[in-house]
Amino acid sequence: QPQIRQQWNHPRIYTSLKSAASDVEEDKEEEAQPKDEEIQPKTEQALDAAVRPAKAAVAVDASKPVCYETSRRSDTCEAAGDVRLVGRSQTIYVDTLEREWKTRPYCRKHDTYALSHVKEWSLKPFPSGDGAAPKCTSNSSATAFVISTGGFTGNPFHDYTDVLIPAFITAHRFAGEVQFLVSSYKSWWMSRYIQIFQQMSRYEVVDIDADDEVRCYPSAVVGPTFHKELGVDPSKAPSGVSVADFRKMLRSAFGLERATATPSGDRWDIRRRPRLLIISRRTSRGRAFMNERAMADMAGSLGFDVRIGDPDTTSDTSKFARLVNSCDVMVGVHGAGLTNMVFLPAGAVLVQVVPYGRLEWLARNTFAEPSAGMEVHYLEYVVQLDETTLSEQYPSDHLVLKDPMAIHKQGWDALKTTYLDKQNVRPHLGRLKKTFLEALKMLPHGRDD
Repeated sequence: QPQIRQQWNHPRIYTSLKSAASDVEEDKEEEAQPKDEEIQPKTEQALDAAVRPAKAAVAVDASKPVCYETSRRSDTCEAAGDVRLVGRSQTIYVDTLEREWKTRPYCRKHDTYALSHVKEWSLKPFPSGDGAAPKCTSNSSATAFVISTGGFTGNPFHDYTDVLIPAFITAHRFAGEVQFLVSSYKSWWMSRYIQIFQQMSRYEVVDIDADDEVRCYPSAVVGPTFHKELGVDPSKAPSGVSVADFRKMLRSAFGLERATATPSGDRWDIRRRPRLLIISRRTSRGRAFMNERAMADMAGSLGFDVRIGDPDTTSDTSKFARLVNSCDVMVGVHGAGLTNMVFLPAGAVLVQVVPYGRLEWLARNTFAEPSAGMEVHYLEYVVQLDETTLSEQYPSDHLVLKDPMAIHKQGWDALKTTYLDKQNVRPHLGRLKKTFLEALKMLPHGRDD
């Protein structure tokens, strides 16, 4: 899917992230550029008992309105009774309803560009007249849960922020007794994350738009609940779960061994050396490290066991997750690749390299703030004028170099093109060394080891 990689760089995505940085104060969402792709279903797997909630499945709350706002980003619809779902028409008939409700099950409800690639679903009362309701061809005792993988899916940051974490928040209370019915289904996307869905549900994931059945359930939920970027608010979660519980589920899904960044007990084990991962962007547009090898050599001289990884869209998710989980420090230029912080063990360190151009707001919202909930230490390295390739492209008195805010005022396209697409970075090894030493001090590894 070569076009997917470019999506992180689309201006409207960054604009929506910028508005989210002030989401607490402002009830406003910026628009973002959509994607499309399609189709094919996956297979049923058992829920891993180690991460199931202790309680049995919880019925939907009948005291709430059928559809209600769960956050500034998300609406959720819940219904119980005789529920009959017709996937090809995106319609759910419920015998207890008195009126029709409509929703788009994706966590960017004010983002018209994202929602243009999310199908609208209708919840309707049974039609009047004998035999007018569609007859069931498939019955289940689980709760039906309709989500969409339209919108911005394909970009890892949006995969987790808009779909996977909200799905976890909503599905956890059902203790596996929930069936995911996925609208705008993409087979390549589901292949990447199927292990996560197998942790949340005991049932087959269904490509519901292409489904010919009339599926009948005792209850249904349409649309997941959003809390915050890459995070969970336990005070708002129905079962009090946190992002730590989500990360525990990820470790089970992908077979990750390390819950915490602690060294091996064997003094002669190479794992007593802290491992540092450099997220490479050599195959991406802009924001690449120009001195990647020198950075690795310098980190090695400090005692790190250094790895370099490029989490492009063709990477094996499980394999890359295991690499990240084996590391104690992860460093990378701002971009979707830093979303892999979800796999870092607690107590590890994330070093975000912020490109030149006054982009600290973007760095803070996307990765700095979520790191605390993940129990990951956070360090920031802000690129200076003598460390950016922009200084080779423009004269020293150009506004791009002298006054980045003047470029901001020209609009998002100018900012994005200049500071994200055309800029590569060459961190000063002396400055970066200080940051790496600071990261080393945050780890439980002894310097003598």
